[in-house]
Amino acid sequence: MNHLIDLRSDTVTKPTPEMLEAVSKIDLAKLGDDVFGEDELTNEFEKQVAELLGKEAGLFVPSGTMANQLAIKISTQEGDEVICETGAHIANYETAAPAVLSRVQLKTLDGEHGILKAEQLQEAIRPSADWYPRTSLIALENTHNRAGGTLYPLQEIERIAEWCQSSGLRLHLDGARLWNACVATGIKPKDYAQYFDTLSVCFSKGLGAPMGSMLLGTRSDIQRARRYRKMWGGGMRQTGVIATMAGVALEKNYVHLAPSHQHAVELAKAFCANPNFRVDLNLVKTNIVSVDVSPSGWSEMKVVAWFKQHGVLISSIKKNFIRLVTHFGVSEKEIQLTCELIKLFKSQ
Repeated sequence: MNHLIDLRSDTVTKPTPEMLEAVSKIDLAKLGDDVFGEDELTNEFEKQVAELLGKEAGLFVPSGTMANQLAIKISTQEGDEVICETGAHIANYETAAPAVLSRVQLKTLDGEHGILKAEQLQEAIRPSADWYPRTSLIALENTHNRAGGTLYPLQEIERIAEWCQSSGLRLHLDGARLWNACVATGIKPKDYAQYFDTLSVCFSKGLGAPMGSMLLGTRSDIQRARRYRKMWGGGMRQTGVIATMAGVALEKNYVHLAPSHQHAVELAKAFCANPNFRVDLNLVKTNIVSVDVSPSGWSEMKVVAWFKQHGVLISSIKKNFIRLVTHFGVSEKEIQLTCELIKLFKSQ
C-alpha cells in the first residue's frame, strides 16, 4: 500500500470539488455577519434543514458537541439530571460539558446495543423530593456510535416520546448520523424528528462537509440557543461559506451513504472469517463496524498498531474493541485491500 487507508472515522473526509466549486460561485452580496443574523446563505440553509426535519427553526453551529450541549442548556435548570445511555456520545466524548456548561448531572443506563426502552426510563426517574435531582431531559442517540452504528427502532422512539410528553420531560436526539439511519431504514428524517423537542444533525461526518452541525427545535428554543452559542464562542461571521459546502454535502453526498453501509458489511464479513475476531453481523446496519479482538489475545491498541503498520488506520473504542468507519473517501478497491489484510491477521 502506497498510502494509508483511513477508517478511523467518517470525519476524515475532504471537501469535494463540487463543494469548492459552489463556494467559488457564491454571490458575495448574500454573505453577512451571522451573529447579526445577516448571512442570507446561512439563513436559507437553516430554513431548508428545518423544513426537511419538520421543525420550526434551526441554528447552524460549528460542531455536534455544541449542538448537543445547547440542547441540554435550553432544556434544563442547574441541578437537574439528564438521562442517556451508558455509551452515549454526550456521556463519553463531550468532555463533561453538561456539568461545566449547564451544571447538570448525567444518569446513564445500560441499553441493549445502545438502545434504551421506555420501561427502563420510567424506572430511572427520581421521586420528587428536595434531596433528589430533578429529571428534566432524556437524550437518545441514532445511530448509536459506540454501539457500532446501531439503529433506534422508530416504534420504541414513539413509546419513549409519548411517555416523556405525559411526564413533562423533554426529549433530545443526538442525530449526528441520523442521515445514515434514514438511508438504512428508508424512514424520512422528518418521521424520526417528529418525536423530539430538539435534535442535532451533522454535516461533517458521512456527508463529508469540512465542518458544521445544526440544532433544530421551536423558534423560541432556537432563539435561546442562539444567545448561548454566542456566549460559548460559537458565534461566527460569514458562515454562508461553510453553509454552502454543508448544503452541497446534504444534496450530493446523501447517495454515498448506502455504498458506505455495504462496505461496512464487507469488512464485517472479513472479520467474521478470521477466528481472531468476533463481530455480530446482525448489528452492522450502517457505516460502523465494532470488532471484539479478545479472541486474538491481543489488546485493542496492539491490534490498532498492527493495522497501521500494514497501511490501515482504525481506532479503539473501549477495552477489547476496535472500530472501523466507512465513508465515501474510501474506495471499493481500498475496502477489498482492507478485507484481505483482515483475513491475513494472525496473533502471535
